[in-house]
Amino acid sequence: MSLLTASARGVFVISVTPFTDTLELDLESVDRLLEFYLARGVDGITILGMMGEAPKLSGDESAAFVRRVLSRVDGAVPVVVGVSAPGFGAMASLARSAMEAGAAGVMVAPPGTLRSDEQIRGYFHDVAELLGPEVPFVLQDFPLSTGVVLSPALIRTLAVEIDSLVMLKHEDWPGLAKITRIREAEGPDAADRLSILCGNGGLFLPEELARGADGAMTGFAFPEMMVEICRLHGEGERDRAQDVFDAYLPLVRIEQQPGLGLSIRKHVLTRRGAIPSPAVRKPGATLSELDLAELDYQLGRLERRLASLEA
Repeated sequence: MSLLTASARGVFVISVTPFTDTLELDLESVDRLLEFYLARGVDGITILGMMGEAPKLSGDESAAFVRRVLSRVDGAVPVVVGVSAPGFGAMASLARSAMEAGAAGVMVAPPGTLRSDEQIRGYFHDVAELLGPEVPFVLQDFPLSTGVVLSPALIRTLAVEIDSLVMLKHEDWPGLAKITRIREAEGPDAADRLSILCGNGGLFLPEELARGADGAMTGFAFPEMMVEICRLHGEGERDRAQDVFDAYLPLVRIEQQPGLGLSIRKHVLTRRGAIPSPAVRKPGATLSELDLAELDYQLGRLERRLASLEA
């Protein structure tokens, strides 16, 4: 499997982690889920992210899930494995087993204890040393979740100083100006240019691409929408890309509800045949009958809007 590089672009879908109705890890459904993602044309897959319920898995479950995903994907697309952990021992162990099994790279978010730029800088230098120069990694910038704010200047410093840092998973909000400032600081021919893939469910994807992002790394339950928007943007079809995005926007917005978003995503994926159960481990939200009725309404509306776009 080739390693992740700063030239990565397109859609790296954040995979959910399937569970049975009794909340056991459902390894038997992994193949079905991955076939769903690959059939939608994704350029890569990221597992054990925050929306993949990574903190809810045991170490043995995480390792088993990683092995199953990598054996099924078998090099078809690069796989990034989230290895964020409170301690470096757990991070090193999961990163080592993931890379040995064929991962293209790993993803690390800063712990919430970091406050100053110097602390953050020191932490990611320690991460790079721990992983080793042969392991490319993604810096996950999600201050709404981690509480850690990374300035564009600090991100640029890290990119210059750490060769194995090849990608920024950008999900600051509001964050469009941040993308612009990072790209301006790099210049057009920077040898240490970062790949920037964006999260937040794709909520700002058209604008992020226009600001210089290379694609998306998020888990919206219709990954083909993000694939199509990236394709259209690359072909200069900005208005058409916006039309496609507008058709999906109500569902994107609903999926981004704090607390409910993952449950909604898993319900949609279940209805689309990607996973057999929408089960979410605790702590996690349960959808009410009214929530499900609203979701049904929006799914029906999306079907009609897509038909009108194709007409």
